Amino acid sequence: MENKQTTSISITVLDNGPIMVYGQPPLAQQIITTNANGESWSWTEGKSFQLTTSPTALCRCGASRKKPYCDGSHTSAEWDPTLTAPTSEHLLDHAERIEGESLTLTDAGTKYCAFARFCDPGGDVWTLTEEHSADPVSRELAIREASMCPSGRLVAWENNKPHEFTYEPSLGLIEDPAIRASGALFVKGGIPIKRENGETYEIRNRATLCRCGRSDNKPFCNGAHAAKPRWQDGL
Repeated sequence: MENKQTTSISITVLDNGPIMVYGQPPLAQQIITTNANGESWSWTEGKSFQLTTSPTALCRCGASRKKPYCDGSHTSAEWDPTLTAPTSEHLLDHAERIEGESLTLTDAGTKYCAFARFCDPGGDVWTLTEEHSADPVSRELAIREASMCPSGRLVAWENNKPHEFTYEPSLGLIEDPAIRASGALFVKGGIPIKRENGETYEIRNRATLCRCGRSDNKPFCNGAHAAKPRWQDGL
C-alpha cells in the first residue's frame, strides 16, 4: 500500500522552466564524504531549506541567484530546457546485466550516471559482482556500492529481488567537495516525477534530477555538472 505522505508529494518538471515541488518534503544538502583513500563513501547532511509553499519552484537551469529556488533566470539564461528522457523508458529496459556467483548487477548506463562515484571504493562494483561476489566481504561491498548510487543507475539483485535502502520521501541537494562541484537533486522514497502534460516517469526509490542545466538526458542528471568548468550552486 502506498504511503499517504508519498501520495501527497510529487514533482512536476516544467517544459521550459523549473522543478515544481508539491507537498513540502524535507530538503537539505547531501554532501558526499570521502574515506581515508579519498573515495566517495557516505553522505553528510548539510544545510536544510524550507519549502514554505506548495508548489515550490526549484532551479533547473543552473543560473538562479537564489538557489536552490528559481528566480526566473531560466527565461534569459543560455540553456536547453528540452526534456529528452522519454517517460515510457524504465531503467531496466536497456540495462546491462552483470552476473556474479551470488549477485546480479544491473547498470542502466552512463546517461543516468550522477558521477557520485560510490561505485569505486575497494574495487569497482562491476568487478566485485562478476569476479568476487562469492566472497562475503566483497559481496557486501558490492551491494553497498550499488545501493549508494543516488541515481538508481546501479542495482544489486539477489534471487530476483533488488537490494534497496529504505528512504522516506525527501529531497537532497548533492554537493561534491572532492571535485569542487555541486550536483543533482536527489529524489528519494518513490516521489512521482511528472511532465507538465501529466505524463509520469518511472516511479523509483532513487532518482537524480539535473540542476545545472547541462544534462542531455533531462530531467535526469547525466553527470554534466562534473565536466569542466565544474558547476557550483554557491549555496
